[in-house]
Amino acid sequence: METLPFPVAEAPDPQTAERARILFAGETEFLKGVVAMSGLPEADRIEVCFAGRSNVGKSTLINALTGRKALARASNTPGRTQEVNFFTLADSHYLVDLPGYGYANAPLAVVEKWQALLKRYLSGRANLRRAFVLVDTRHGIKAVDHEIMSLLDSAAVTFQVVLTKADKLRGTQLETILSQVRGELKRHPAAFPELILTSSEKGDGIPTLRATIAGLV
Repeated sequence: METLPFPVAEAPDPQTAERARILFAGETEFLKGVVAMSGLPEADRIEVCFAGRSNVGKSTLINALTGRKALARASNTPGRTQEVNFFTLADSHYLVDLPGYGYANAPLAVVEKWQALLKRYLSGRANLRRAFVLVDTRHGIKAVDHEIMSLLDSAAVTFQVVLTKADKLRGTQLETILSQVRGELKRHPAAFPELILTSSEKGDGIPTLRATIAGLV
C-alpha cells in the first residue's frame, strides 16, 4: 500500500490523550498583547504559535483546545488585531496567537509594522518549538498561505498544517482538498510531515492537537 506524503495524524492512545487533556485543563490565562520585540515575555517555557488567514478560526481553535469559550477573542472585523497575543498554559507553555493575514482592515503602514514584528519574532524566538498554520478545509492552501510558510522556511521554524472546519467536507471533496494541500506542502522544507484535521465545533482532532503540543520538548 502506497504511503501518502503528509498523512493525517492518528488519534493519540488513551494514556497520551489523558496527559494532554490534563495539561490543557490547567490554568490558562491571557498574558499580554505584544506590538514590539521589547515586549516579548521571557523565553522561559515551551512555546507554540498559531498562524492563519483572517477568519480561519484561530481564536475558536485556541478556545476549543483550552476548554475556555472566551479565552481568545475573535474580532468581528477580519484583520483588525495586529498584536502577537500570548497565553499561559499551566506553568510550562506559551500559546501564541499571531495576527490573521490575507486581508487586513488597517492602514498599510500598520500592516507593514506587524509583518516586520512577525518576521523578527519567528526568526528570533529560541523557545518556539512549532508553528501551527491553520488552513480552512473548505478552501485548501491559498497563495497568501505560502507567504507565511516561506517565512517559516527561511526562519527554520518547523510548521504543521492544521485543517480547520474539517467537518464541513466528506468523502471525495475532502480527499481532493487533502491532495491539494499535500501537493502544495512539498514546496516547503520546514513543513512537518503530518496533517491534523480539526473541527472546533464538534471537537474532532482536538485531542490529537493537544497531544502533539504536549509532546513537544
